[in-house]
Amino acid sequence: MNLASLLETWGDANVLAAGGAIIGLVFGFAAQRTRFCARAAVLECCEGQAGERLSVWLLAFGACLMGVQILVALGWLQPSVSRFIAQPGSISGAVLGGLCFGAGMILTRGCASRLLVLSANGNLRALLSGLVFAVTVQATIGGWLAPLRSTLSQLWPVDGGASRDLLVLSGMGSVGGLILSTLVFVVGLAFFMRHHAGRWALGLGATVTGLTIAMGWGLTQAVAGASFEPVAVQSLSFSGPSAEWLMRVLSTANAASWGFDTGVLPGAFVGSLIGALLGRDFKFEGFKTENKLGHYLSGAILMGFGAVLAGGCTVGAGMTGGAIFALTAWLTLIGIWIGAGMAWRLSKGMGWVV
Repeated sequence: MNLASLLETWGDANVLAAGGAIIGLVFGFAAQRTRFCARAAVLECCEGQAGERLSVWLLAFGACLMGVQILVALGWLQPSVSRFIAQPGSISGAVLGGLCFGAGMILTRGCASRLLVLSANGNLRALLSGLVFAVTVQATIGGWLAPLRSTLSQLWPVDGGASRDLLVLSGMGSVGGLILSTLVFVVGLAFFMRHHAGRWALGLGATVTGLTIAMGWGLTQAVAGASFEPVAVQSLSFSGPSAEWLMRVLSTANAASWGFDTGVLPGAFVGSLIGALLGRDFKFEGFKTENKLGHYLSGAILMGFGAVLAGGCTVGAGMTGGAIFALTAWLTLIGIWIGAGMAWRLSKGMGWVV
């Protein structure tokens, strides 16, 4: 049965949701087994001990870039139609949102995707932070924080199209994007082998983690090409789906219609749970004396606001948008790293446990 037959039989929304669930499951399992975590990678850099965790993140990022650019080279993906490039954006939103998100993930001990993975492993601190994150995302989209988000976004807007495409702005084009992404992957692989020599299973897991971004782009582009209805071309993100599922639980009348995002969150949760059970990592963890509840809650709020302001999280903007070389996505990723570094330095100065 081909894709057209599947869409005719089950409908666009169900096919997209099922595909999102499967890709999310693969991501959740691979991220859990490899301990994929942007926060841990940043901390290694800040502490001058870049190695084990950074190498996993860098290999996954390189695989993500190369996988997506191969799709573009084969004509199976048109980045110009995605929201990261086609729609107007905000440079101020990307930078300020990235700084907020980076600072928040230091305080909550994980980014949005990592909180979901840890929640599935029985970490109640991550679960609470994830709920606060989802509430803040919804409040920033259309609630009390929406006016502030709108004001900051308008400080430095940018038009959609070529103005948001780094490959066009730099003159590298699609060939340059493929060469650059391949170089990043090779560097990531070499760095990984330096710190994890012989650990092929871990390397494969990190690579698969990154390739799930390409899977998402490829699936939604294929459905968009075969469907008679407008379909958003997108890939993995964890901020929008968090708010979507929050509204679905609270009020189905106000929830978004089914689509790719619908399947990503539960899929990633189940995948991480399976990984934790197979690896015997599942255990319930609550707050201890050294865990500061205020840090987790304030960090979750910063992440939720920053994710919406920037247009995504470490995965949703940094990897998904970064893989198609969207200007604002790269600014967000840089902002996240800088914000996390500043929060780390502040935490160390205050004597807080990082």
